[in-house]
Amino acid sequence: MADTILIFYGSYRSDRQGIRLADYLVRAFGERGAEAELIDAQAVGLPMLDRMYKEYPAGEAPEAMERLAAKIRSADAFVFVTGEYNWGQQPGLKNLTDHFLEEWYWRPAAIASYSAGRLAGAHASVAWHGTLSEMGMVVVSSTLAVGGIGHALDGQGQPTGEGGAALTKAFPRFADDLRWWAAAAREHRARIAPPY
Repeated sequence: MADTILIFYGSYRSDRQGIRLADYLVRAFGERGAEAELIDAQAVGLPMLDRMYKEYPAGEAPEAMERLAAKIRSADAFVFVTGEYNWGQQPGLKNLTDHFLEEWYWRPAAIASYSAGRLAGAHASVAWHGTLSEMGMVVVSSTLAVGGIGHALDGQGQPTGEGGAALTKAFPRFADDLRWWAAAAREHRARIAPPY
């Protein structure tokens, strides 16, 4: 059974370099047999959080929110591709994530961080770990951290240079870790209903 993996990306900047990492991940997971789909917060276009999906009466949530809720509920795993803004999370990705809650439960998540500098979005990765755990996801121990994003991946998301080589080397473990947890969670959910 192919894993269904949603790759979340949240930069709204006009010069988005992190989309290269998101594109790379969609392709790399696909090459390993997963059904990977990019969820671009900017393209989804949810407003600043006023009302969560669960706070709408059934059938009254905005169409984009309803479609995304269904995708989240049917996914096996998630990857959050995050840049770092002043040692913190990108507001676009955080806003999209906060529109949902129960839809995330009982599934694994992995974090792939990036930055233009050498710290590779490490502060954002740490911040996301706590947030995703609080939202009911199991955050896998493997992470990807890509520094010098503009040099590690070209405009088509193809690895280049030393940074690209490091990403290519690290990806299999990252993917294997997520696949293991996705299978474990899927099989357990099929046997035993979640406790809430």
